[in-house]
Amino acid sequence: MTVQEREMTGVDWPGWLARWDAQQTGYLPHREARFDAMLDVLGELLPAEFVAVDLASGPGSLSHRLLRRFPEARCVAVDLDPVLVEIGRQSSTALGDRLRFVEADVSRPDLVELLGVARVDAVLSSTALHWLPSHALAAVYARMAGLIRPGGVLLNADNIPFSREPGVFQQLAEARRARHAVAAFGADMASGWRDFWEAAAAEPALASAAAERERRFATVGRDHPESLLEFHLAALRDAGFSTVGVIWQEFDDRIVAAIR
Repeated sequence: MTVQEREMTGVDWPGWLARWDAQQTGYLPHREARFDAMLDVLGELLPAEFVAVDLASGPGSLSHRLLRRFPEARCVAVDLDPVLVEIGRQSSTALGDRLRFVEADVSRPDLVELLGVARVDAVLSSTALHWLPSHALAAVYARMAGLIRPGGVLLNADNIPFSREPGVFQQLAEARRARHAVAAFGADMASGWRDFWEAAAAEPALASAAAERERRFATVGRDHPESLLEFHLAALRDAGFSTVGVIWQEFDDRIVAAIR
């Protein structure tokens, strides 16, 4: 957005995207290294011109990095959160039709039709799919397998726990993550997340989106156990991906890769 456009709207949309990135990095200190690793995979496996889907994209942080690195690529970003989608759309106008947002639940059975693309080269997701119960996650993987062309790739970056029990490896991972959050936000580790959403609710340009977000997520909870790594790998194989594995890891912060 140019200075003139910002003055006309009165909203610093790129600033909102930067604010989202800042609070996310406070909880995920290796977030940029994770993004870089994902994009390295695309650089090795895909041609210069390709189409990607950013699944549960938020405001498009990963999409922006992808399109900066690969100037001939295009991306479809899909997310259910109306506030984050609005920030994403408004902060990416300079990208034109290279980045398109779809506001939808990624677990919808008709998601592929909503995306408006027959085939894609890559599907990426970052810090999002842990919200899905295992059966919904497996269904998403199966739908994406049908969308990705042979030779294409799916990359899911997320905190994937070591075990359901509070074993030593999981305790180490969570303690390390908590130390980083305290360093970023202080003893009230939730303040980074809370402050972002309080500020978004107070932004007049986001008022209608914030009201819709409150309505949409009023009954949404995460009371299911998060899927373990073994489940991710098995579900991807069952979906039809030929090569599946972990290609990057920092404790329980991992990138699962699957080649179609």
